[in-house]
Amino acid sequence: MSNNPARPLEEAKQISETNNDALGRRKFLTQAGAVAAVAAAGMAGTPAAFAQSGGVASPPSGVINKRILQTFQNRMAAAAQEASVPAAPQVTNGDEARYPDKSGTFAKALLQDGYGRVNLQAFQAFRKALNSGRPADFEKITMGGTSTLNGPQGAMALGMMGSDGVQFGNAPSLANQQKLVVVPPAPATASAAYGAELIELYWGALLRDVAFTDYASNPTAAAAASELSKLPSYAGPRDNHGKVTPQLLFRGGFAGETIGPYISQYFITPTYFGQQELSQRMNTYLPGIDYMTDLSTWFQVQNGIDTGFENQNDPQPRFHHNGRGLAAYTHVDVLYQAYFTALLVMLALGVPLNPGNPYVRSKTQNGFCSFGEPDFAASLGEIAARALDVVWYHKWIVHLRHRPEAGGGLVHLIQTGQGSTIDSKLHSNVLNSQAVARTFSKHGSYLLPQTFPEGSPTHPAYPTGHGTVGGACITLLKFFFDGNYAIPNPLVPTNDGLALVPYTGSDAGQLTVNGELAKLARNVTFGHGIHAGIHWRSDSEQSMVLGESIAISVLQDKARFYNEKFSISFTKLDGTTATISNE
Repeated sequence: MSNNPARPLEEAKQISETNNDALGRRKFLTQAGAVAAVAAAGMAGTPAAFAQSGGVASPPSGVINKRILQTFQNRMAAAAQEASVPAAPQVTNGDEARYPDKSGTFAKALLQDGYGRVNLQAFQAFRKALNSGRPADFEKITMGGTSTLNGPQGAMALGMMGSDGVQFGNAPSLANQQKLVVVPPAPATASAAYGAELIELYWGALLRDVAFTDYASNPTAAAAASELSKLPSYAGPRDNHGKVTPQLLFRGGFAGETIGPYISQYFITPTYFGQQELSQRMNTYLPGIDYMTDLSTWFQVQNGIDTGFENQNDPQPRFHHNGRGLAAYTHVDVLYQAYFTALLVMLALGVPLNPGNPYVRSKTQNGFCSFGEPDFAASLGEIAARALDVVWYHKWIVHLRHRPEAGGGLVHLIQTGQGSTIDSKLHSNVLNSQAVARTFSKHGSYLLPQTFPEGSPTHPAYPTGHGTVGGACITLLKFFFDGNYAIPNPLVPTNDGLALVPYTGSDAGQLTVNGELAKLARNVTFGHGIHAGIHWRSDSEQSMVLGESIAISVLQDKARFYNEKFSISFTKLDGTTATISNE
């Protein structure tokens, strides 16, 4: 590799340029749709006339119903407002251009030529389909087995509510009240940050069956904390002395995430779905069984060939208490399931509404289909769908980040003297890692142990769908509920997950609605990430920010359609305030 520090930026730019076909097609379709809408509205002029009209086009001739006219004007005004949000810069980590054999790029289930090396003709057909967006091109991709790619054409879906995927990228989204960079490039394969993330994943696999409440006394957790503390590029939370403690392992750094038990109160507190009792005990998998720890099975999975292995279910339902349980949950969950359950928990606990809710001070009305329980529940599914549209665009069209199992394959090849067969390079931190050495001692290979027989899903890693949906759903719940409310009588699972007991830590009174929502989103996205072995920390970190940004954009659109006048504020992940208002 060149030592020129400008090279990664140049290569990232080259990758962005290879995406111009897809980005241009998306821009054209968006503009064409706007022009078509104007034409259908009966405007005599051009899109320029539409802009001069203040974004409110004339309706089709003959429409005189006041309600229809008002709906039309609101829709056109929302569309005009979203169209004014510029496209964001899309910058990748440069690995696709950097490594000719594509060993640092997502290529799972495509035909493979060898360990870590995709068939380049298959990859070119894959890239052609992504660039063109034509359904017929996707049918020409050469697959290595019976596995299919997971929904790549979803990346082509255009945004119909809130901002479109192309409007989020390597910049803040000020139009959507987001000051954080929303989707920066993921760490490059050869970087220290990538190595640190991979080391964390190896420790996650080694601690998969250890109860979170036992981390403080577990020697493996202590070793994990010690090694991660020594990595300057490790991005997880540290204590006031700059150390990673066992209690801080696999946590996030947003407000409230390091307070109280590891598991969010919304993930364990029993509740009701109407008259149906929900205990919150979960089915999980038997301990000690990991997959893809031999090169033959690993290579089958990379080709998309079914290995014949199946997860072994634990016959005893348990409360969430360890990494394997979180992974099992996310293996089959409906992506907004945890947040719908959180809504039920908040309703059962009597969590007060956001003080800006227009019905909080009403003496004659209560909210129902707007600002009431049906609105709360239905909006979760709506926001989750919009979040998936956006994150799928970034996964497939922009980043194509490979999965941790592929990174583990690179480690194994390099450590066993086969590094010359691949172009990708790794940082020395992961090659010299205690976690990697312990994994070899346990499994006889340097591959990253997986919780699921099939490893990761067949779509790229960055950002993650679970995290984006989580960021969007918790933002919606903050919009509806008082985020500063302290959750009464917090609970913690026993170390076998069979019971719940009162949490009596000194910070028991500091568990708030907002903090436990952030923790819930992290539990879910790390359950589908570090604990399962299928996503990187940065996948989750940035996806939560992306989901928050999407939710704000959707709420700003929806504010136009409520009849009630309101101004609702809530605290974002970075601790600053967002306000949604139609006053």
